Amino acid sequence: MAEEHPLRPFYTVLVLAFGCSLLVASAAIGLRPQQDANRLLDQKRNILRAAGVYEAGIPVDEQFGAVQTRLVDLQSGAYVADEKIDPNSYDQQAALLSPELSRELSSEENIAGLRGLENYAKIYLFSDQDRIDKVVLPVRGKGLWSTMYAYVALDSDLSTIEGISFYEHGETPGLGGEIENPRWQAGWQGKKLFGPDGEMELSVVKGGAQVSEEQQPYSVDGLSGATLTTQGVDNLMRFWFGEHGYEPFIARIKQEGGFNG
Repeated sequence: MAEEHPLRPFYTVLVLAFGCSLLVASAAIGLRPQQDANRLLDQKRNILRAAGVYEAGIPVDEQFGAVQTRLVDLQSGAYVADEKIDPNSYDQQAALLSPELSRELSSEENIAGLRGLENYAKIYLFSDQDRIDKVVLPVRGKGLWSTMYAYVALDSDLSTIEGISFYEHGETPGLGGEIENPRWQAGWQGKKLFGPDGEMELSVVKGGAQVSEEQQPYSVDGLSGATLTTQGVDNLMRFWFGEHGYEPFIARIKQEGGFNG
């Protein structure tokens, strides 16, 4: 009997590892379309939840069929022509990797802790009897451990919050992770973004903090025991509804007499 080569076990393990890697890679590639479809479905579900119209048991795509998707130029506040960029295929996160579709933020501008700012934002318009009655806007910002992603629904007055849905983050479970708690998110409903002078007034305050009666419409209770997450939520709201976020868009719509003007 020939003597076994001392490196044969090593070669066997190497071939086995290569085969397993090939199987895992093939599975990952094969499942990617389904994963992307599930991710898109989850985003639509959270947009509907933010708008307060999600109904369990009804297919998400069916509920989303009447939602109008548009792109907004964040600098000018104007809609981007569909002929220029298809809003349905536009990937807002992928745009951050393109110098032509995004820009860097200075430290003074970047209060939300973003890695950059895309030129165009994807927004969602909801109609009731052919009149736009609310808009859902995507927002994000740095928390304690992660970037937090959410959708904010505004009434057609573009100041009153209809709802909010945080759908992706890596915050501490039971503390900062409570941004996903429906009970906490319900506390945003009816709050106002802007004061009578049009300036951003909304603030996310430390849980249990006392605020004056005049400030109550503009104050959201923060998360108890999650100070840095609460500050992150406050910062992302101030950024996205400030001059580098949706402020130009909101100002333009109001100047034109509102969505239905």
